[in-house]
Amino acid sequence: MNMTTNRRDFLRRSGITAAALPFLMNLSSLGWASTTTRRKRLVVIFTPNGTIPDHYWPDAEGKLESFKRILQPLEPFRDQTLTLHGLCDKIRGDGDGHMRGIGCLLTGIELFPGDIQGGSDTPAGWSRGISVDQHLKNMLQKDATTQTRFGSLEFGVMVPQHADTWTRMCYAGPNQPVAPIDDPYQMFDKLYGQMKDRDALASVLDDLSEDFRKVEAMLSSEDRQLLQQHAAMIRDLENEMRQEKEIAANKPDVGHAVPDMPDGVERDNDNMPQLSRMQIDLMVNAFAADFNRIATLQYTNSVGGAKMNWIGVEEGHHELSHEPDDNAESYENLIKINTWFCEQIAYLAKRLSDTPEPGGEGSMLDHTTIIWTNELGKGNSHTLDNIPFVAVGKGLGFGMGRSLKFNNAPHNRLLLSIAEAMGHPLPSFGNADYCGDGVLTGLM
Repeated sequence: MNMTTNRRDFLRRSGITAAALPFLMNLSSLGWASTTTRRKRLVVIFTPNGTIPDHYWPDAEGKLESFKRILQPLEPFRDQTLTLHGLCDKIRGDGDGHMRGIGCLLTGIELFPGDIQGGSDTPAGWSRGISVDQHLKNMLQKDATTQTRFGSLEFGVMVPQHADTWTRMCYAGPNQPVAPIDDPYQMFDKLYGQMKDRDALASVLDDLSEDFRKVEAMLSSEDRQLLQQHAAMIRDLENEMRQEKEIAANKPDVGHAVPDMPDGVERDNDNMPQLSRMQIDLMVNAFAADFNRIATLQYTNSVGGAKMNWIGVEEGHHELSHEPDDNAESYENLIKINTWFCEQIAYLAKRLSDTPEPGGEGSMLDHTTIIWTNELGKGNSHTLDNIPFVAVGKGLGFGMGRSLKFNNAPHNRLLLSIAEAMGHPLPSFGNADYCGDGVLTGLM
């Protein structure tokens, strides 16, 4: 009988339900969390339609002394941030810039021919290869010391329900797009069990709260803090479900059947800020429970047209991204949009920084690297040069607090660097023609 079986049996004999087991088994003060191998986690976050380079990239190479407007929300994490200018998506072939931008971003290889027409370019289909996040998940899951319940989790915020090349960045293999889960309550169900209705889910939440009370006295102060944060997230979900249920019960008679909405916050453009926070909170709690070591978070999609009314921007994002630079109002609105996206990255970094590493030293941000990227370098030119890549967190061992500038380097080399930093070096990834120079120099 192995240690995993022993600890499961002990917790079950203590009356702990199955939903709480994965989280509790990774608390170090219960004596079972692995402390022999340093955990490494990778998060890739996608936001669409390019950036505004003059208000994004630091001017000077070397030590990061300050941020431009868009990256300003990362100021509290400047010593844990790395900007990577000069990485270019060299992948050509079928598809328009947006399609190749998102479809080749993590795969580093061409799209298949297909019948999805984009702009004035040739139509295209899905990517020809696996994405680096899914490749690393497979490698981690093959090793018993890095195997987790899910391996990877794919989050989304307002990703279109239809599947096409513009809406998918993760691939399990050639022609195998992976759909993100963009309903926080569907993600909660995935993490804690399939629930058929609000009452069943509320029952599980009650059981989890009771489980946590049973073990709280056995925990160290750090693990107790982790447990309290996890329980607070559960209470918030329960409150939101109760409010949604009350709203549904008080809906007026509209003369026809009202379709059931997903549990919790409605999937709606104006709810993007709350959906974003809920997904990030779920991601952090999943990492704390060691459900996965790899995560992706996709905001909308390539050519995403979110209308960010909450920051005073009424036009659609994609529409604005096509405006010329001398349109001062559109230019300013695009800065605001990208700054809002950066605020989401900063919120995730703060959540990880505030959470002690379960069974290890430092914070979870010390063991995690967030890579924020985009399908285009600049929206109105549709360029695939100077793709925005910013890394936050020390998980991959990169030298942080710096601005690096590369000379038109294929972004495949960054994919190689990520794989090597995660402990799984490769001779090439994606199109081998762009991997001849190997990993990027100067990262470590």
